[in-house]
Amino acid sequence: MKSRWSDSEFTSIIDAYVAKGVNRDLAIRTYTTRLLGSDPELVLHGGGNTSVKTTFTEMDGSEVDVLCVKGSGWDMGTIEPQGLPAVRLQPLQAMIDFETLSDDDMVMLQRRLLVDPAAPNPSVEAILHAILPFKHIDHTHANAIVSLTNQPHGEDLIRELFPDAIIVPYVMPGFDLAKACDTAFKADPKGDGMILLKHGIFTWSEDPREAYEDMIAKIDKAERRLSQGRAKPFRSIAVPAGLAAAADIAPILRGALAIDTGIEGAPKRFVLEHRTSEKILDFCNAENIESLVRRGNATPEHVIHIKRFGVALPAPEKNRLGEWAVRAREAVAAYQADYQAYFERNNARVGGGKRMLDPKPRVFYVAGIGLFAAGAARKNATVGADVAEATIDVITKAEGIEAFEALSERDLFDIEYWSLEQVKLTKVQEKPLTRQVAIVTGAASGLGFAVAEALKAEGAELALFDISEDALNAAAKKLGALPVLCDVTSSEAVDAAVARVAQHYGGVDILISNAGAAFQGKLLSVDEATFRKAFDLNFWSHHYVARAVVRVMEQQKSGGSLVFNVSKQAVNPGADFGPYGTSKAALMALMRQYAIEHGGSGITSNAVNADRIRTGLMTDKMVEERSMARGLTPEDYMRGNMLRREVTGADVAAAFVHLAKARTSTGAVVTVDGGNVAAMMR
Repeated sequence: MKSRWSDSEFTSIIDAYVAKGVNRDLAIRTYTTRLLGSDPELVLHGGGNTSVKTTFTEMDGSEVDVLCVKGSGWDMGTIEPQGLPAVRLQPLQAMIDFETLSDDDMVMLQRRLLVDPAAPNPSVEAILHAILPFKHIDHTHANAIVSLTNQPHGEDLIRELFPDAIIVPYVMPGFDLAKACDTAFKADPKGDGMILLKHGIFTWSEDPREAYEDMIAKIDKAERRLSQGRAKPFRSIAVPAGLAAAADIAPILRGALAIDTGIEGAPKRFVLEHRTSEKILDFCNAENIESLVRRGNATPEHVIHIKRFGVALPAPEKNRLGEWAVRAREAVAAYQADYQAYFERNNARVGGGKRMLDPKPRVFYVAGIGLFAAGAARKNATVGADVAEATIDVITKAEGIEAFEALSERDLFDIEYWSLEQVKLTKVQEKPLTRQVAIVTGAASGLGFAVAEALKAEGAELALFDISEDALNAAAKKLGALPVLCDVTSSEAVDAAVARVAQHYGGVDILISNAGAAFQGKLLSVDEATFRKAFDLNFWSHHYVARAVVRVMEQQKSGGSLVFNVSKQAVNPGADFGPYGTSKAALMALMRQYAIEHGGSGITSNAVNADRIRTGLMTDKMVEERSMARGLTPEDYMRGNMLRREVTGADVAAAFVHLAKARTSTGAVVTVDGGNVAAMMR
């Protein structure tokens, strides 16, 4: 591992913060914290912490000694000064004199000492940072250190490699850890850093660069020791030919994970993240993979993201997916039963009163394919995958020396069901479409984009399909969606696009089949090419996308929603819109056929019949021309309905979202046109 320190970057960042009124020591601490947080082999997603002791000026001009320590919820890699809340130092240090202190009381007392009452909670290791008599303190959960400590003879390895370091046996983070470290430090106040077995490492100095580079040097030393072990510690199985693709099995896994909420047609789903690499496949293909995945976590807090262990599954053969699906569902059921028993025996140990988390696994290790991590949203799944990759790295390196040995079940339960984590659960509020994946076609602009925005507001993960690359990328960036460049009139392109979504998110729950165009012409005069284009886009493309999506939904076995844009032309055709009206009428029949054929699988199929809205099809120029031809103002023309209200894209988007969420409506058409007798459904 190499130092990433840059004098020019240091000066630039510190000067910029100081110019904004940030305390110089705090500005420096922000820079060095980011340096540590930018390396995933040191910390991951909220792990680790740093601090600096400095002086703040009170409003009355007096000075107060403070500890600026990483705040709860902040990521070291992207931290800002406000992510290092200032805590009054002397009373914080005095808290170590308590004989015992509960986690809740510790958090409460630390909050009382905040200089800014609105600041985030200080780290649970704030007291530990306060009592160590150094200005700059760095703490990471470096993979290399954990690989050495999480072994049967890990302490011996560490003492041999770092003879001058203070070694502390595992203690749960919080007040008890602060007490243990205080005792260890007082016994060896000249120790060269501190290593917490099966947890991580502390380095310190009066100089920020020295503290940082001491951390890097120690990790580099640990990595060099690990490199002396076996690079390939696992004996691999022979992977069969004819493997299925990740996109083929992701919907199966996602369906197996779906939680029955007790409300028919409303399961709680997960989003998946797939990862593969040579290192991941070496692990997944190991002969003893069943044992390896049950070894436990690299560091304690990882249990919060990926639970105690994952699930190993065999290589899926494309022509035997049905058998593999049964195996996957059985594995999930076995995991749930095991988790239930784990919870009950440990909950009894701590006196009961804990609320069981969902018992579903968070990581699958699939031979020949790689790992899949599950989360409530794409972000959570990505975090889980990062943690699973780090776990593979740590286990592989540990097995190269001797064997990986994680914390006990008891210790992992105490972290997973930590009171501070349980409190967080009560604050989590999911939106109606959180955990659901939606595809929107024709999504780069107009009505498609409006529907995508509405789905995003309801919590859905989005995949946007369009043929306009620049507009598509801009829309996807704005919504945080997956952009999929796709010609929906090509069945091959559609199949590949839907497979990409399945691989990216794990599956599909909602289809908004919106792409279309208003092809004009009378039946006797319109050329055949135009007629065919109308049906290619307004009928066949919808079938291609729906067919591909329904295949995924059938694999998931957790239902889904199809919503088609049939428009007013399906029920109230115009004389000069033969290709448009007939293709849209055929689309409405297609919608009903999907409702008939897949309702038994819990898949709803509905449509929106909208009219006279300003979109890419009905531009302001078109509105001007049509209103002039009728002797009306544009406003009167757009309000030419029973309600005398202009219908907006947001109005129509709301109808699409309503049907996407509807559990007991299928084969239905919702009209959004302000009232038009000729377009009313009969």
